[in-house]
Amino acid sequence: MPPSPASLILPITLLLLTFLLLTLLIPWLRQRLLTVWIVKAIKTMKLLPTISDTERAAIEAGNVWIEGEFFTGKPNFQRILNEPYPQVSPELQAFLDGPVEKVCQMATDWEIYQRKDLPPDVWDYLKQERFFGMMIPQEYGGLGFSNLAYSSVMVKLASRSFTHVATVGVTNSLGPAKLLLRYGTPEQKAHYLPKLARGEEIPCFALTEPTAGSDAASLTSRGEVFRAEDGKLYVRLNWKKRYITLGAIATLLGLAFRLHDPENLLGKGEDVGITCVLVPTNTPGVVINQRHDPMGVPFYNSPTEGHNVVLPIEQIIGGVEHAGQGWKMLMQSLAAGRGISFPATCTGVAKLVARVTGAYSVVRQQFGLSIGRFEGVEEPLARIGGLTYLIDAARLYTCGAVDNGQQPAVVSAIAKYTTTELSRKLINDGMDILGGAGICRGPRNLLANIYTATPISITVEGANILTRTLMIFGQGVIRCHPYIYQEIQALSENNLVEFDLIFWQHTAAFIRNTIRVIGLSVTRGSLVRAPVRNFSAPYYRKLAWASAIFAWLTDVALICFGGALKRKEKLTGRFADVLSWLYLGTATLRRFEAEGQQSEDRFFVDWTMQYALTQIQTAFEGILKNFSVPILGTLLRDPGLLLLRLNSIGVMPSDHLGSQVAQCLQKPEPVRDRLTVGIHIPSDRYQALGRLEHALQLVYQAEPALQKIKAASRAGKLPPGSNEQVLKTAYETGVITESELNLLHEADVARKDAIQVDAFTYQEYHQQNSLTSNKIAELAEVS
Repeated sequence: MPPSPASLILPITLLLLTFLLLTLLIPWLRQRLLTVWIVKAIKTMKLLPTISDTERAAIEAGNVWIEGEFFTGKPNFQRILNEPYPQVSPELQAFLDGPVEKVCQMATDWEIYQRKDLPPDVWDYLKQERFFGMMIPQEYGGLGFSNLAYSSVMVKLASRSFTHVATVGVTNSLGPAKLLLRYGTPEQKAHYLPKLARGEEIPCFALTEPTAGSDAASLTSRGEVFRAEDGKLYVRLNWKKRYITLGAIATLLGLAFRLHDPENLLGKGEDVGITCVLVPTNTPGVVINQRHDPMGVPFYNSPTEGHNVVLPIEQIIGGVEHAGQGWKMLMQSLAAGRGISFPATCTGVAKLVARVTGAYSVVRQQFGLSIGRFEGVEEPLARIGGLTYLIDAARLYTCGAVDNGQQPAVVSAIAKYTTTELSRKLINDGMDILGGAGICRGPRNLLANIYTATPISITVEGANILTRTLMIFGQGVIRCHPYIYQEIQALSENNLVEFDLIFWQHTAAFIRNTIRVIGLSVTRGSLVRAPVRNFSAPYYRKLAWASAIFAWLTDVALICFGGALKRKEKLTGRFADVLSWLYLGTATLRRFEAEGQQSEDRFFVDWTMQYALTQIQTAFEGILKNFSVPILGTLLRDPGLLLLRLNSIGVMPSDHLGSQVAQCLQKPEPVRDRLTVGIHIPSDRYQALGRLEHALQLVYQAEPALQKIKAASRAGKLPPGSNEQVLKTAYETGVITESELNLLHEADVARKDAIQVDAFTYQEYHQQNSLTSNKIAELAEVS
């Protein structure tokens, strides 16, 4: 009797499952029966992006650091907490307290603005103390500073004047010195580095052109190799550049251009590629006779042109060997550099804003109360305090990585983008708190010049729009994802065996992350084992939960959009926001642990982490709401978005917590000093910040006496009257002592002085404009 069809179902099913299992487990079988068809589908549907040579250089610049952990969906927090955390050494502190402090004392920001330049004695002192050679090794006459040391100097300079950091920063970050140290020939290093360290050569670097801004690889500056009558090789250069910091006064110009070799004299073909060269600006044909005016900030920023400028071929940075390697050299130099200078500048700004607004909120009174007592002022004060703690945490954590030999290109982009954007938010809040005192310019105003300078940091070394939408995630996903770049390389090399191995590992990771997302969402991250046992443990769990969702959504987006994902810039911008806040939250927790879990810092940590998780939540909602693919997009947009909102990862800090943070800024206590450590605070009470600090101290010291008077008034012991009458009666009736009366008088005088704003006679006002016009005419004459 033949078997019934029903009785065959089980054996056939088992046979099919066995065949499928063998197909998956046996590599050669899997490759021929499954992977080969997957490869054809990927190539046909263009699911993986194509990468140009210039984009490949940008992606391969630097290395992947802890940002790669977030793409796995299961970050190793133990590794993250074990990453080096830098400390200010006694030698560095001596330099900060000595030469840096003296530079800050030599000229106020207002004086620099009036001159439209640093005073000559400041220029001389910067050269004398090797400020332009901080990153140049001591063997070449520089200071040989670490990135943390350079960053710490920049923090203090930024708290005094943006002109300081713009001037000192370019000589130590992206410029000839940095390229020479990394790629220069021994002869180039020996010749130029000592002069750069001493300030005998003033450097600049010219990259941006009228038609090549963010797309710098499309530059049109041209150089052509030729053999002269003396038999030697030269290059004839023509260029037109703009936005070049220090360009108008530079003596040594680093230039990026496209090198052509019609006779193939270098043996590298006719189109050699982007190349970097050193141009002495006294070479015939170099034009540096103009100056830009960036937001009125008085640092040198200029256009430059070159017309048939002839240089020996040996002026190519790194020699002929590095001809055509310019783009790669620049990307490698930027990989870590932008993550040092900008966070340092923004930290200095943030700490100054925190110091100024905290003091002003106490000494400025309305309706008989310090304005810091009003909830409307507490709200921006809380943002200033929390974000200042966060910006400094990101600065320190990133410095530690670079000083440890890392070149984290994506983290550097995150640090540049987020710190500049957050400092913009901070300065806006600071201006709102100061009100009229913030908009009346003069020597008493500490924030107006920073406010006008803020867009400069937003724009340079990768405009923030580009950095967010392309660099952090658009390129970052290729660079940092544990599998994508290897898959792209395997496909480009038609290496089926390699692709098969990576693809199925990727598939397994995607399945694990799917399960992990479900588990962590149901338990709100409680399945994660936090690396610490204190109040911050839930934040680690939520970061792990967010990382799992981020990694899973990243793979879903890659599957759905393939190579077109990098053109979905609104979507990649939101993915960049998630990645950025994952890093910032991690840096905050790392700082809290590294600094010994200071109990007074808990308010800052709580506020910052809740704010960070809320930004992640907002970005996730934006991704799900705008996931424009059929069926899956609807599922993510409707039930997915609803579930995410009902089971949110983060909510904004409470008003009570914000009030606690705001109060920390308004008391002259160690927690405020620790938050703003490292900035320039004048001891001279006749300078703007010194005056505010003096008034704050007196008002704070007089508070107990003031409370005695208020209590006596409420008890009916003191009759109503003017402030002077009430104080006199309080003293005469024994409510306060004579010393307390004197202190209250002194505090009132200091408070009234601190809230004054600048005003000028017509003659003084026109004199200022006359000084500016004379300075411009003087510069034009020199040029």
